[in-house]
Amino acid sequence: MAQKTSGEIEKEFIDGLKESTGKDLSAWIKDIDACGIAKRNDIIKWLKDDGGFGHMNASLLAGIHANGGKPVYASTDVLLDNQFAKAADMRPLYEAFIEFAAKHFPGSTVVPKKTYVSIVDNREFAAVNIKPKELRIGFDLGDRPFDDKIEKAKLTGPMPRISHMFVVTDAKQLDKEIADVMKQSHSRCH
Repeated sequence: MAQKTSGEIEKEFIDGLKESTGKDLSAWIKDIDACGIAKRNDIIKWLKDDGGFGHMNASLLAGIHANGGKPVYASTDVLLDNQFAKAADMRPLYEAFIEFAAKHFPGSTVVPKKTYVSIVDNREFAAVNIKPKELRIGFDLGDRPFDDKIEKAKLTGPMPRISHMFVVTDAKQLDKEIADVMKQSHSRCH
């Protein structure tokens, strides 16, 4: 049986909120606003003590409240589109990279996150930050020395083990060297 994603769990929680508590999401958001509590952990405690929520559901609701009343784990399409909001010109280059990655790692999965895109084959072995004028493609290369093409990773979001990155501004840069580095990163992660 496939494990549910965070987005699926959140959606089920929101969809069942009125039936299980008598209030829908907007009513709970208003109640949290009205309670006057500002800190997330205090909101979770309040929801557990006064709202009758279990810890996981109280945490989900507190997270949605902190996100302006909107689901935190939006669909992957929305997460990806949000990353292009200030970098629309980078979409063709991003698509070229995703095609490049799929060619070299046909079993891998592309997983958009809130601030980056993860390339996964059981474990994350590459990550992409979409910037207005470049893609930062990160890899787990351990203590490999940096050089003029492979820099210290400056990515937002992925795990700290993503240690190195290529800055890509043109699809012509997607070459054998990047493919080899992806293979090294994949091997380190597996």
